Amino acid sequence: MRGSFGLTRRSLLAVGVSFAALSFAQAAERAPERAGRLRPIDRRRRILIRNATIIRMDGNVEDLARGDILIEGSKIIEIGRFIPAAGARVIDASGMIAFPGFVDCHRHSWEGQLRRINPNAETLAEYSNATHLSFATAYRPQDIYAGNYLTAIGCIDSGITCVIDNSHNSRSAAHSDAAVEALLDSGIRGVHASGAPQVQDKNYDRQWPGDLERLQRKYFSGGESLVTLRMFSPPNRENWALARRLGLRITTEFQGQAAAEALDALWVDHLVGPDNTFNHCGALPQRTWDIFRQSGASVNVCPRSDAQYGLGEGIAPYQQALDYGLKPAFSIDNETSYSTDMFTEMRVVMMMQRALVQNRRFRGETNLPPAVMARDVLASATLNGAICAGLGDKTGRLAPGFEADIVLIRSGDLNLYPSNNAIGTVVQAADRSNIDTVIIGGRVRKFGGRMAGLDTRKLRRVVEESRGYLFRSIGYKEDLFAEKLPKLY
Repeated sequence: MRGSFGLTRRSLLAVGVSFAALSFAQAAERAPERAGRLRPIDRRRRILIRNATIIRMDGNVEDLARGDILIEGSKIIEIGRFIPAAGARVIDASGMIAFPGFVDCHRHSWEGQLRRINPNAETLAEYSNATHLSFATAYRPQDIYAGNYLTAIGCIDSGITCVIDNSHNSRSAAHSDAAVEALLDSGIRGVHASGAPQVQDKNYDRQWPGDLERLQRKYFSGGESLVTLRMFSPPNRENWALARRLGLRITTEFQGQAAAEALDALWVDHLVGPDNTFNHCGALPQRTWDIFRQSGASVNVCPRSDAQYGLGEGIAPYQQALDYGLKPAFSIDNETSYSTDMFTEMRVVMMMQRALVQNRRFRGETNLPPAVMARDVLASATLNGAICAGLGDKTGRLAPGFEADIVLIRSGDLNLYPSNNAIGTVVQAADRSNIDTVIIGGRVRKFGGRMAGLDTRKLRRVVEESRGYLFRSIGYKEDLFAEKLPKLY
């Protein structure tokens, strides 16, 4: 079925009327079923990764064809050859490649139970038909928990050790709490970027952005945590001032001329800085790229999202970011149309950049940018992502003193063997099925190709209950072979 519909601000604000019969007071106010918090790790516990090929992503030192990584508590304390470590748990990584965990700089995690519901979406309007304008308005706190937890577990399973959770469906304080608690329960390194719902109907308590201060006190005032807090907001003087008063970084969806003009006034008043992170960044004028460069702001591009939904020029502006001396990172954006897969994002960018440069060469242009290399895109998926997350001094590279966020892939698997180039294997050939081990903050979350300590039955139960409730709430009848979704609002 091929739908036909547009997206306007008026439809975003008014769509809640369609669901007037629903209220969160009526909708199963029981506390959502939770996975449970992971126990704190023993700061004295040691893990030794033995005999790995080590891609350090640390420009100060060489990679190792064969070496060891010693972890104590949550941190890497030594990298080298033949490290003695009496009493340590030993992970034999012979025939494996170790590299820093991926960082996904922009994910709407609450949509987890809507995976691939909209695979052929072509526009932002079609994305919103499946999210903001329909299911989003019916989300209970337990649905936020289910979506966030499933997304976080999926990230870990696919080698993403850190995710910036762009939470733009925070309908009440309870919804925000559920989002944060799901990240905490999953064991991922997460950045909860709290934002307002895109549809502000009767099921929105209008607690945002004031609720950020409560969130900060409740979850983020007790010292070290895998999860941190920031604001998710468009260019807005008052919102950004509040974030800075609270000491929070700011993430902004950013695309096109209107966004550029909104940023101009803030830049004139010195309100753009290194605490800003901008997503997408397509169809922008030269002056905006100059603002990014001069302010020290970080940027991430969305290789599949921009193409899928026809955003901006439809081609992620990776080369533009490089042209202005920036360090672009990657983000997956959502799973309503495609997969959690940083390997694919790297390949899409690498091939797209080379194709565009070759196209310009074919048309007779000279003074072209160099071809992007495999190490470049791996840096975007790790180091540069850590900068966007505000964690460039903690993760994104394998180095003593950094958090032990590590992925091991089996280079002897049939699709990778023989591995004649370690970085080429990771960037150009590997996929989720090759991931043997994932470690986050010194905790083993995946080992031997299986998630550690995951109650899969409970996960499925929580997700199925939530998905069923959401489908019933808006009257959606599942169609496993639909080409396009019908209009859902």
